[in-house]
Amino acid sequence: MHEYSIVMSLLEQIEQLAAQNQANEIVRVQIKVGVLSGVEPHLLATAFETFKLEGICHNALLDMNIQALIIHCRQCDTQSELTERNIVCPKCLSTNTQVIDGEQMLLMQLEMNTD
Repeated sequence: MHEYSIVMSLLEQIEQLAAQNQANEIVRVQIKVGVLSGVEPHLLATAFETFKLEGICHNALLDMNIQALIIHCRQCDTQSELTERNIVCPKCLSTNTQVIDGEQMLLMQLEMNTD
C-alpha cells in the first residue's frame, strides 16, 4: 500500500513547514487528490489518521478535495471534466487528449498554531 509512504512524505513536508514557521501544532491539512494520481483517498485518510499520532499533526484534521480529471481534446478543441479514470473525449470520443488537471496530489494549505 503506497499510501503509507505518501503519508510519511507528506508528514515530513508538514514538519519542515511547521519548523520554518515556528508552529507548535498543525490544526488542519488541506490536500488535493487528483482522480489520476494513483492515490486511493480512503486508504490515504486511514494512513494519515494512523501516522499523524506521533508528530505535530496529532490533532490535525485532514481536508481532502478530490480533483476531477480535466482534459483538453485536441481533436474537437473541447475541455471536459471527468470523474472517472478515462482520457477519452466525451464529445467526439477521441483519445487525442491532454490532461490539464487531476493527476497529482498536492498539499494546498496548512492551518498552524504558533503560540
